[in-house]
Amino acid sequence: MNKNFERLYQIINKETRNIIGLMSGTSLDGLDIALCQFTGHGTATEVKVQKFATMPYPPAFKEEVKQVFSRRQADLEKVCILNAYIGTYHADLILACLQEWGVNPEEVDVIASHGQTIYHAPASLHQQRNSPNATLQIGDGDHIAVKTGIITLSDFRQKHIAAGGEGAPLAVYGDYLLFSEKGQNRIMLNIGGIANFTYLPGSLDTTKIFSTDVGPGNTLMDAYVQSRFEGKFYDANSEIALGGTFNPELLAALLDHPFFSYDFPKTTGPELFNLQYLMQAQEKAGLTHLSPEDTMATLNCFSAVGICEALKSSLQGEIFEIFVSGGGMHNPLLIRNIRELLPGIKIRDTAELGIAPDAKEAVLFATLANETLVGNRIDFGPHQVRLPSVHMGKISLPE
Repeated sequence: MNKNFERLYQIINKETRNIIGLMSGTSLDGLDIALCQFTGHGTATEVKVQKFATMPYPPAFKEEVKQVFSRRQADLEKVCILNAYIGTYHADLILACLQEWGVNPEEVDVIASHGQTIYHAPASLHQQRNSPNATLQIGDGDHIAVKTGIITLSDFRQKHIAAGGEGAPLAVYGDYLLFSEKGQNRIMLNIGGIANFTYLPGSLDTTKIFSTDVGPGNTLMDAYVQSRFEGKFYDANSEIALGGTFNPELLAALLDHPFFSYDFPKTTGPELFNLQYLMQAQEKAGLTHLSPEDTMATLNCFSAVGICEALKSSLQGEIFEIFVSGGGMHNPLLIRNIRELLPGIKIRDTAELGIAPDAKEAVLFATLANETLVGNRIDFGPHQVRLPSVHMGKISLPE
């Protein structure tokens, strides 16, 4: 037997598997690296996060990615080069973490790499007749596998699309396996660049589970800060937004888009919610000269309203508890706005469920890899067209 496949066979038959999950989001903060130990699969999955780190990206790297990120027209040579470069760079960051943690690469069974999204194009957004949903993540898995010597699963979103989904959000699969609780309706709210949530019914009925994007989380706020405040990448501790007052006319203009009336589940990205979107809303409201502080306060409120209105309209009076993760949970004004819009709803973070919120997405991709290796098909019911029951991830061998 080919020794690569022999190694893969051995991993599949192990009682416990050490899997590194990687996540690099649209905010470009850095690479989240979670070393996880898995036993079991499906609803019997048990995971322990042994080590976690976020390896921050230097400004030069962020600028390179921004040249191709969320652009309808980009330098194809730059995309090609970055695909290889990011794979190798992520491998270097993994090896640096393993060295710091005192872990030998041979102790790691598999790497699960999300890659770096540079364009997300569901049909609802691109609206090109007879054209499919599409998405593109770069950071080639073969480069990671060869550089680290570790079998790598990557490019998870393509199978989702091939099977009828939109490629996002994928958190629902891991959320269901790790966080479902009989007798408690849970909302797993992730506030990254784009905000999304998974609904986990206390009945444990998989046909009632759904996951959806709801609109911007941090993406518009971050983009605006970077365009107006030199040297800042985000609104730390809501300092800018807290210095202003939200403007109801601008908020109404920001909410005036068909996306917010689309049926659930749905998906979106910074291809829609970007600085051009903000500029058009300002022009519509006649508020092009609104102060940066008031603009930030309004963008903060816009994210909160998008999240809360989606929850209220999709759950139709259901009683639920919210568990938050993602960078937006560190934005105090955003969390305060959500609490005020959802009075009486318990809002906590995923640390109470055993997974640190900053590590959650990396852990979820490690969970997807574990399921691809040893899991069985999860049946979400015949009506779940956008939630296909598939295993995801392309396998890259180190030799």
